[in-house]
Amino acid sequence: MSLLRGLPGTRATGGEDRPPAQDVGPPAPDLAALRRRLLDSLELDQVAQLSGPQRRARLERVAGQLLSRDGPLLSSQERAAAVRRVVDEALGLGPLEPLLADDTVTEIMVNGPDELWVEREGRLERLEAGFTDAEQLATTIDRIVSRVNRRVDESSPMVDARLPGGERVNVILPPLALNGPALTIRRFPTPYTLPQLVDRGSLDQPLADLLAGIVRARCNIVVSGGTGTGKTTFLNALSGLLPADERIITIEDAAELSLQQPHVVSLEARPPNVEGRGAVDIRDLVRNSLRMRPDRIIVGEVRGREALDMLQAMGTGHQGSLVTVHANSTEDAVLRLETLASMTELDIAFEALREQVNAAVDVVVHLARGADGSRRVAEVAAVASRRREPFRLTVIGEFASEPLGSDRIVRGRFRHHALPGQLAERLRLAGQTVPAPFAAAPGAGAAPGAGAAPGAGAAPGAGAAAAGAVPAAAAGAAGTAATRGGPHWQAS
Repeated sequence: MSLLRGLPGTRATGGEDRPPAQDVGPPAPDLAALRRRLLDSLELDQVAQLSGPQRRARLERVAGQLLSRDGPLLSSQERAAAVRRVVDEALGLGPLEPLLADDTVTEIMVNGPDELWVEREGRLERLEAGFTDAEQLATTIDRIVSRVNRRVDESSPMVDARLPGGERVNVILPPLALNGPALTIRRFPTPYTLPQLVDRGSLDQPLADLLAGIVRARCNIVVSGGTGTGKTTFLNALSGLLPADERIITIEDAAELSLQQPHVVSLEARPPNVEGRGAVDIRDLVRNSLRMRPDRIIVGEVRGREALDMLQAMGTGHQGSLVTVHANSTEDAVLRLETLASMTELDIAFEALREQVNAAVDVVVHLARGADGSRRVAEVAAVASRRREPFRLTVIGEFASEPLGSDRIVRGRFRHHALPGQLAERLRLAGQTVPAPFAAAPGAGAAPGAGAAPGAGAAPGAGAAAAGAVPAAAAGAAGTAATRGGPHWQAS
């Protein structure tokens, strides 16, 4: 597929008995030939000494001169587009460059040289643009992985990398990818703060106030969700609540977090080299971080045997840690942590692993993506089980969605439940207060619109209490919150 699809070309007229019309516009320039002439006309040693903007300006000027002298007659707009595309091929990532400059694009998916998809506002969209040929796509992939000292070839056909702007990249080559090289780029927007997520409808203000108190009270939080639900974005927002005087260690497979605190040490895993040696995985970094005097540990994603080391760190003095995990619900998150912790070479009984999870995890925040592409907090649950008890979660906040209408827009409201006594006491000892919607006793909801649970009547004076926050001790005295699946729900 030509990169200049949309430039003047042939135009057919209607009518069954009429032959196709002849070309009425100028022929599209041969970008491959123009790029070759551009490189041949340059002193590459001199160009290499220029800065990025200077190098691009030099190539655009030379390409414009070559196009004016040897190319077809084009309008100013068409000429500028041709020059930009050939320079993007020579210096950057070809047709991906304008997409990386588009703030509305959150994901770029290349399925071979002729197929290019993007995600905008949570919806997939196929583009007409594409790579000139498989060679151009291969050159683009080589440029991406070489920047981070990684390789991808037939002997190692899969690789994870990142772009200088922080975008996460995954590449998989044939014969594993049957339709040609598959390239996926996950873009991360400007880090959102928790108030900005409230403005976007990802959560409501009482829930944001409660999570802020939970973070400041140094509770261990697990953020769960599926792919593309915004786990990293939400983790960034929560990290913005951390005090500036704490030493924070972040551990990631590919660096994505962007913390604003002054004392942050970022660690990143390393794949094996060409000889298959030198790999440093997340587990190694978690173990090493314990010797770095951390106040808080943030793990971008737990996906393997490092779960056991992380649980041990969270349960043995490193409180206030944050971690994400792929899961379908809050219940699935704790079960998956138990399963991941069992993947070590150690032979540990599941009862002992369950005790580790119960001791380490305080709160689970589950994120979900709606049919309209919106991302929001689906549920917040506190771990109420102790020791080797079967897992028991207490729901303290959830989003209740309405049935989808013809416009496919997700609508609903957030429901709030009273905090369990132990979590409320933890907040009280840390000097935090509990938003009023989370302090009402079961069966007594807050005033209408304040997040009362369905079917709960407004108790006398509840409206006044909903206007502010109440001491955490009052929340604990109010009773226990709604428990997932009823008071006897458990997972073994």
